[in-house]
Amino acid sequence: MQIREIMTPNPEMIPMDALLIDAAMKMKDLDVGIMPVARENSVVGVVTDRDIVLRAVAEKRDPSRTKVKDIMSEEVLTCPENTELDDAAKRMEEKKVRRLIVTDPSGKAVGIVSLGDIATKSGKERKVEMGGEVLTRVSEPSRSSHH
Repeated sequence: MQIREIMTPNPEMIPMDALLIDAAMKMKDLDVGIMPVARENSVVGVVTDRDIVLRAVAEKRDPSRTKVKDIMSEEVLTCPENTELDDAAKRMEEKKVRRLIVTDPSGKAVGIVSLGDIATKSGKERKVEMGGEVLTRVSEPSRSSHH
């Protein structure tokens, strides 16, 4: 089974100059935890609900004054839409991420796939177990040497 069969298609993008408060409200309205960040029509990063909490709120940045570009992750992890589920899950595990931006042959973002999508939509017991196993490893708190 390929990623295009289970991805969430046509992800809504947020402009890089948008305010965090607007990004958070849009995520709430769409019930998503990630949004690709756009400059014109190109994806230049991603912003997650976790980014907003850790890089803005926890650092006492005002979400009504802070722009998405100030906290977004510029490394955009992608996978082609014809990627097999196992390969996408392995990439997520290697990169310790829960979501990938899905691209068409021209590199345009056409969807988002999450570990949850792989675990729940694949319809195969083996893949559900693999997705759950990957999710467990990605979700483990990072061990800090500072106590």
